[in-house]
Amino acid sequence: MELLDKIRKYESLHIVFWLIKDTCWMLELKWLGAIMMVPTLFIAIYIIYKTIGSLDLYINTAILFWITANSFWMMMEFFNDNEYRYFATIPFALGFLFVGIFYYKTLTKKVK
Repeated sequence: MELLDKIRKYESLHIVFWLIKDTCWMLELKWLGAIMMVPTLFIAIYIIYKTIGSLDLYINTAILFWITANSFWMMMEFFNDNEYRYFATIPFALGFLFVGIFYYKTLTKKVK
């Protein structure tokens, strides 16, 4: 069974949790949104674990950083008057870094 087939069900579930978390953010359901961060981040970490040794590791790590930044921003809006939301730029930047690594490795792999 190919790696993508193995993690497909987790990716689909991950999207559901992510959408619920962001919907809670939009509807300002503070505690439910905060609770939904846990399974969303946990599944992202699990997908990273399953893709260790493949190029997908880099793009999945970028997704984890994106969700982390997104979750931090949400928490700042909910519980901290948005005062520190700009710190979310750190995981967003790390996400861009891992996307760059993913594409660099993908392009150089085809050249070889």
